[in-house]
Amino acid sequence: MKNRQNQIYESYWNYTAAFTDYSGDKFLETLRTCLDFIDANGGHYSDSIYTALQNELQFKVPMDGSGWDASQRKRINQLVKLGFIYPYLRGYPKESREYVSAKTERKRKSILSKIVYKHANLCNSTTVDVHTLQLTFFLKSLEEIGKFSNIDLATLMTIDIESFGKECATREDLDRQYRDTDVKGFVSRKYNQISHLKNLLGKLEDLTVHDNEIYFKTDAIRLFGGDEDTQKAVRDPYLQRVYKSELEEESTIYYECETPKCMLEGLSHPVLIASHIKPYKYSEPDEAFDVNNGLLLSKNTDSLFDLGYMTFDDSGIIIPSKVLDSDMRNYLSQYRIHKGFINPKRMEYMKYHRNHVFEKRFSSSHVPSPNC
Repeated sequence: MKNRQNQIYESYWNYTAAFTDYSGDKFLETLRTCLDFIDANGGHYSDSIYTALQNELQFKVPMDGSGWDASQRKRINQLVKLGFIYPYLRGYPKESREYVSAKTERKRKSILSKIVYKHANLCNSTTVDVHTLQLTFFLKSLEEIGKFSNIDLATLMTIDIESFGKECATREDLDRQYRDTDVKGFVSRKYNQISHLKNLLGKLEDLTVHDNEIYFKTDAIRLFGGDEDTQKAVRDPYLQRVYKSELEEESTIYYECETPKCMLEGLSHPVLIASHIKPYKYSEPDEAFDVNNGLLLSKNTDSLFDLGYMTFDDSGIIIPSKVLDSDMRNYLSQYRIHKGFINPKRMEYMKYHRNHVFEKRFSSSHVPSPNC
């Protein structure tokens, strides 16, 4: 194998941050200004439009000292790299507006996790648009390997994902990359970029840095529960984590507590399931991890709901299946979805559940419709 130690890898995972506090006033105002500017200009780009945005940022979120124009470009480029806005100012994902208006740090963390997972490209800039999603690659690799040391992260950053040919790296891949690459030289040249990337990773849902190693906070049992764990292979596990976290956040806000509670029973069960209303396998991409397409339920109520033994009417009252024994129907009659969790979008999904899931599993000829 040809030794590649003389190659330079800076262009692979190229991330330096103008902001390290993604919840600070300056970051949020910079993002808000960019979003408003893009809306006002209809997603068009030219050199003069780009300069106008820099001028507006300097007016609304001024930088001190000379060279502010370069600093404004760095701010905008960071938003592009993270996925908050698209290259050439052509638009932005809907989650960017949700991030600006989020009321809690936990909600903002969930939204940030979604944005960078789906849209972040560390090689992009305002005038560079490529389609390599390094953060997606990172998270899938972490799922495969389990944890990353500082050297592992640096090694991963030297991988040219476009030519790599796989959606994630294995431990063997990292070891091979380390042997074939001047990782120590990369670390000494790009110390700041590695530090900025670690800072970003520390802000994502379900990731933590401990003793200089990066790993997922929770294990599969807590995240997926019994039935959900068997679906890990067909679901995107990271977006499932974020989806569950959003339901937990909704629960803690409604109950005004720190520990999430079942949206039906109001109890802090040790295991709670992020239960899809419209089943995951029949959901469209924009429905699969929509928080309104979910309820946070205990394992028992999730099983009854998931298997079609019960559903809910538009006011949240349980409709039990006729195949349940009377004692179970009587037990369920004392509960309902709490009113704070009922909204029109969630009830649209519930209509699907009533029509295509409730009691349908008892008919062998039933084939669910893919549409609501």
